Parts: sequence; structure tokens; C-alpha cells
Amino acid sequence: MSFQAQQYHEIVYHTSTVLENDNLIHGFSTRLGGVSGGHFASLNLRGSGPEPDKRENVLENYRRFCEALGTDVHDLVQSKQIHEDTVRHVTAADRGKGLFVTTDFTADALVTNERGLNLMVFSADCIILLLHDPVSRCIGAVHAGWRGTALDLPAKAVGEMGRLFGAKPENIRVAIGAGIGPCCFETHDDVPDAMRTAFGGGVEEYIRPRGAKWTVDLKEINAWRLREAGVECIDVCTTCTACHTDLYWSHRVTGDKRGVQGALIGLKPEADQ
Repeated sequence: MSFQAQQYHEIVYHTSTVLENDNLIHGFSTRLGGVSGGHFASLNLRGSGPEPDKRENVLENYRRFCEALGTDVHDLVQSKQIHEDTVRHVTAADRGKGLFVTTDFTADALVTNERGLNLMVFSADCIILLLHDPVSRCIGAVHAGWRGTALDLPAKAVGEMGRLFGAKPENIRVAIGAGIGPCCFETHDDVPDAMRTAFGGGVEEYIRPRGAKWTVDLKEINAWRLREAGVECIDVCTTCTACHTDLYWSHRVTGDKRGVQGALIGLKPEADQ
């Protein structure tokens, strides 16, 4: 299992070997290869914020990223991410939401079994995960910051894939993308206390004191919780977004003067197979 760098023209993105499948497209974007400038340089995928990027730049960035993955930008589905634990069952009626159609729901996790829909989540330090069950043929995309991690959102997405589509945890394959690592995620008591309240003593392995504060390994907490939920195949990208601002945006480093990277997953239409 490993993450691999891919390049298409100027676009640089990453894929995971656990998600390699002829029926599937997926990719984790970096900030390289787009047309945006300034602190949005260059493959920014966020069009909102206090000082938003130009819409035409964001749309071109999406077009380039989707072209690199071999899919249509109009097939994207995005959500309003609010750091909660809603898992949204996405259908064809949601096609285009977030980019060409106003999103009328909030959710930090999306799941579907419909072909030709591309689920997408975003991050600028938070943990982003892509899920695929090749047996029941369903997919998921999850955004889990520390709040979503404490809410056990990735494991809840696995549960919803089972409830809605009959997916068995042992068949689900998960790739956990680049996000802030314990090297840089230094917090006060609120974050470790939330993890202890949610998960008990088992989470202590992923929390370490650093002076008067703590470091927390969000990626490994999510991987642990997924294993507890029965998932056996998990690929974790070890790259820290705050350490590598040449490749990623980091809210911890630059605050809100930034763009976002994203993760996309989709089941190919029948005609593409």
C-alpha cells in the first residue's frame, strides 16, 4: 500500500494503490498546476472566503483537475462542510451541486453507489478520506477535522455504506490523504479531552504531551477507529500539510489567506468500462 505522485501537464496529484480499480477514478489534489495567483496559487478549489478567488479561476482549476483524472467537471457533487457527523446519501439529483448548482445540504461525508457521480471533499489541514467497496460497488468521501474525528465520522460513513448498499467493512478499502500531522497539530486540552470522552483509554496511544500542550495524531486515530469498525485495508499518507506548504495549503500556517486542496472519488459510467 502506498500513495503515488501523478502528473498530468502541470497538475500534480496523488493516488493510493488501495483504490486502484478499473471501475473507479480517484485523486488527492495538491496546490500545483492551476491558474490562481497570490495566496491562492495555484490549483485552488475554493471559491468562497473573506477574499474569494476569482470564479473563472476556480472553475478552470476544477476543469484541469477533472481532466487529469479523466472525468467530467459537471459530474461533481460537493457539500457544505460544517465539522459535524452527517453522512449524505448522494444521488443523481445532486449532480453539479457545489459548483454549478447551489448546495442545499450540509454534510462532512458523502456516499453513493451511482455511477457517473464524483464525490468531493476539501481540506487545508483536516483529514480527508476516500472509501471504496469493490464488492457492493459503492464509494464514500469524508472530511474529518478534529471534531469529525471525535465524532467518529469515517467509521459512521462505513456504517452507512453497509446500511444503504450492503457493504461489509472487511471489503471496504480506505485511503487517508495528506493532512496535518502530530508534528504540527499542537493543541490545548480541548482536543485530547474530546478524544478521550469519545473513545476512552484506547486513544492515548495517539496523544502525546508537549510542554503545557498536546500533540494529536488525527490520521492514526481515524485509521484505528476504522480498524475497530472492521476495515482491514487502510492506506495512510504520512505527509503533513503544515510541513509541506509547497504542495498543500495549511490553515495552521497561513490562517484564512489560502486556498484548499480536495479529494475526489467516482464510479466510472458503464460506457467507460
